Amino acid sequence: MEHPSYIDEHTIRIDAPRHQVWESLQRNVDAMLRSAERNPIGPLLGTRPRAGFAVDGIEPEQRLSLAGQHRFSRYELVFELGETRDGGTQLRAQTYADFPGLRGRIYRALVIGTRGHVLATNYILRSVKRRASTV
Repeated sequence: MEHPSYIDEHTIRIDAPRHQVWESLQRNVDAMLRSAERNPIGPLLGTRPRAGFAVDGIEPEQRLSLAGQHRFSRYELVFELGETRDGGTQLRAQTYADFPGLRGRIYRALVIGTRGHVLATNYILRSVKRRASTV
């Protein structure tokens, strides 16, 4: 299946080796998905899967993609790891989403237009960085 439309990209530099950042990313995603299973907003939106996202692809220590959908959107969040020149790791999050119909456009305005999505994505990146720094 083809990617939804490109939305944006955010990056963070982490002073840790790639394997450590990968482990942190996996733990963060696992915790996020478990927590989202109990979120009462999921049933209201009709999220599939229930958590809103499911792991869609893994290339160990390189790429982890999540995908999901609900009544107003179909989306993907792709994390890619790269090395920095000094031995650190760059973690990049790319977002793709489609928002069909009038309700989809309204939902996009609420999520993307208010920058709520930017705050959430950067929160995930900072959480991975914190977790990788304590390993």
